[in-house]
Amino acid sequence: MNINVGDIVARASYKFDLLFRVIDIYHNEKGEKIVLLYGEDVRLMADAPYGDLRKMDNIEVQERKKVEDMRLSRSLYLFQQDYELIREKSEYEVTGGYQTDNEYFQVPGKVLHIDGDPLYLQKCLDLYSKFQVPVQGVHCHEKEMHLKIGELIDKHRPDIIVITGHDAYSKSKGKVSDIKAYRHSRHFVQTVKEARKKVPHLDQLVIFAGACQSHFESLIRAGANFASSPSRVNIHALDPVYIVARICFTPFMDRVNVWDVLRNTLTGEKGLGGIETRGLLRTGMPYRKHEEDF
Repeated sequence: MNINVGDIVARASYKFDLLFRVIDIYHNEKGEKIVLLYGEDVRLMADAPYGDLRKMDNIEVQERKKVEDMRLSRSLYLFQQDYELIREKSEYEVTGGYQTDNEYFQVPGKVLHIDGDPLYLQKCLDLYSKFQVPVQGVHCHEKEMHLKIGELIDKHRPDIIVITGHDAYSKSKGKVSDIKAYRHSRHFVQTVKEARKKVPHLDQLVIFAGACQSHFESLIRAGANFASSPSRVNIHALDPVYIVARICFTPFMDRVNVWDVLRNTLTGEKGLGGIETRGLLRTGMPYRKHEEDF
């Protein structure tokens, strides 16, 4: 069976555990045919021998998609529960314990989402829209992010930045502690450092950085509030959105409990971690509807 760029495949050597998109097909220095892969649901980048791959038929892809959609629906439901609790708390405080009928409005944090994968970027933007999070999305190759982050901050003035794409740890390139053994972790670290040159304070600019198997410790040291991947596991493509949305809808007078953020993600604490961070939601009043609104 011929495999072409754009096909959905799985690796026999890994018992067909994950679905991948074929990004490129090339020959290595030994003349072997190698395929560059991007995870279909996880932010993993991998090289695989051509002969190790099996092209997945549409029926199997759809069956796996149903399972994945169920996981997403559960996370969305749990997030909506959390959001409702936050909304009720804000309403109680603004109305003086429901003693008045003051109408109010809320202003969540603004997000700048920089992604190395245009397809994942669109998936994330769709989820931000469901959460009603104000966001600007930018597609940028991981190696170029540190060169562009400064001008993007100046242009969009975000409250939160997501720096993500694809990554992977390669045991053949070094120890787990060696950042050179990772595909893009050092590029994410450079980007975080450049962002912190613009806004050093951790609560004035909240940063999520990383992808699958990323060097978590280096990203946190560089200045990220949240990052992947503490146990060097794969993270889901949409995990950054859940973290960011929770911060956006936590009142700015409250601190975001790290566990509260992680527990409703698709990956959990093995793939994601962070430090205590202030929320970004601001509540204002009064809210007035004008005649032209009707």
